[in-house]
Amino acid sequence: MNFNQLMCALFMLCYGMLVASCEPADSSNKLYTYTLSGDTTADAYDEAVTVACIQGILNRDATQLYLLSETYDRPAYWLDTLSASGKWLEKKERTPVATLDELVSLAGKQIKGAIIWDPEVPASLNVATTLAGLEDGIVMSPKQADLYLANWKLPIIKDFRGMFTGNETGSKKNDAYRWAIREFLETGRCDPHWLCLYEDAYMTRKKGDVSYVVTRDWPVRNKSFVYDLSPWGDETPLDDPDQRLGTDLETYQLMLEAVQKLTKGEQMTEVAGFFSFPKYSNIPGYESKHDPVPTEWETVYLISPYNCYQNTVAHLCFNQSLHAQAPVGELKQGRPEQKEPEAGKTYLCILMADYDSATPLYDFLPKHWNDPARGEIPLAWGINPNLIETYPDVIQHFYNTKSANDFFTADASAAGYMNPNRIDSASLPLFIEHNKRFYNRLDMSLSPMVLDWDEPTDAVKDAFTQFSGDGFATIVIDFHDTGGKVPEPHVWEGMPVMELINSACNFSTPQQTAKEMSMEIPATSKGSESTFYFFRIVWTSPSQVIAALNELRKLRPELDIEVVDPYNFFHLYKSTKG
Repeated sequence: MNFNQLMCALFMLCYGMLVASCEPADSSNKLYTYTLSGDTTADAYDEAVTVACIQGILNRDATQLYLLSETYDRPAYWLDTLSASGKWLEKKERTPVATLDELVSLAGKQIKGAIIWDPEVPASLNVATTLAGLEDGIVMSPKQADLYLANWKLPIIKDFRGMFTGNETGSKKNDAYRWAIREFLETGRCDPHWLCLYEDAYMTRKKGDVSYVVTRDWPVRNKSFVYDLSPWGDETPLDDPDQRLGTDLETYQLMLEAVQKLTKGEQMTEVAGFFSFPKYSNIPGYESKHDPVPTEWETVYLISPYNCYQNTVAHLCFNQSLHAQAPVGELKQGRPEQKEPEAGKTYLCILMADYDSATPLYDFLPKHWNDPARGEIPLAWGINPNLIETYPDVIQHFYNTKSANDFFTADASAAGYMNPNRIDSASLPLFIEHNKRFYNRLDMSLSPMVLDWDEPTDAVKDAFTQFSGDGFATIVIDFHDTGGKVPEPHVWEGMPVMELINSACNFSTPQQTAKEMSMEIPATSKGSESTFYFFRIVWTSPSQVIAALNELRKLRPELDIEVVDPYNFFHLYKSTKG
């Protein structure tokens, strides 16, 4: 090598080192964290909206951004739990990001621009969120845009101010959603597997309530349609009292029709989120004729014929866009050894119920799961298997830490909350395949809390035998007064079918719960015949359940009570009655 060649080689080496030093460091092992203030102000609300959009963009194809809160400790709990030895976040290097400016700089060119929503039309926040997912944009209020846009040098993708006037429907709110339906659903731009029922800014922004703001990373990541509409056609909603009666419901149905057309009968659609209690039911401040529970049921009644199922309570569900990417292995829970029936027994089974949606799974279940008495008696824990798409690592944690006396079943109503009787017969094969996939994924074969307006039809029972052959129980409430009734206990094609008893569901004290249970068990003895009672108890610790059962034994000393796991409960019933 001559002198010139040597100098050239040295130059190229130095140049390569310089270029390498200018390239961004490998961030695959970094987990950036951003902490929301928790301030109850409109400014804090606006910040959370923008941050959620950035998170959805950054976490679409990678696990980069994790949000924490100064006032809500559950995100920190799960970050610590899932960073423990052997867990999937163990080797992630946490790197705090202190300011919104730094976060926007971190995202860089991944953010394609800004979308400005119109505070005069609170629904435009949801329309803007939908567009943010489709265009990789961040949603900003006009005040935020004035503060930041010049410094961030972001183009404006869309400015919704003054766009929705009510000229189309007489309602600015419904004009906004109907425009979005045409632009985003009828054109096929949104992913029809998801709808997000997120409360808009009408009541929440002025209070700084970010419950359905921190969740917006989810629709941005998944390119989902976001909405907030009333299921009722017989009264106007609180947020739009001057609309023509039934306008919200008509828009709701237009949206569902558009989504069903997109799915082409090939997939079901999850509706993530809950209706707004204060806008659409008789929470103080709004004289609605409808209570909250009937409003919940009406929503499910409305969406079920369109092959939609609900993941109801989903507020304050942080970091879904990151959790959803967890590499989860095979989930197995096994089956208990089968018991032989004993004459004269009073068999009880307890469903620890209502962990069927994201918030109860994410926030409520850890409180009761960590109870020291868990494992002392067999319990069924109702978690809906479709939540494996949202919080797979959270579900795996519960599977990994279960005792031999903990058993996971579906909750309301199967792999998602819907009314099976409302599903069109032509869609039952889709319903079966949907549930098979999720039940197999979570090693489930029980459906102990099917919610419907009437007893299951023969076709519905046939469908459940395909994925829930070990047992089926139902709660029937006929809010439409059409003659709905609870099924008589029986065995259908090998699948036990019975009622899930709901009277003791709202736990107050062990004594009160024991009284409610006792009222369901007849005083007259049936001699040597065994009896079976399946009770639903909501959001209660094992310690409290055990205390209630002890009180029941004091109240009814004549009963030979045995608490059994759900598999043996249905097996014993089938053995004695089948």
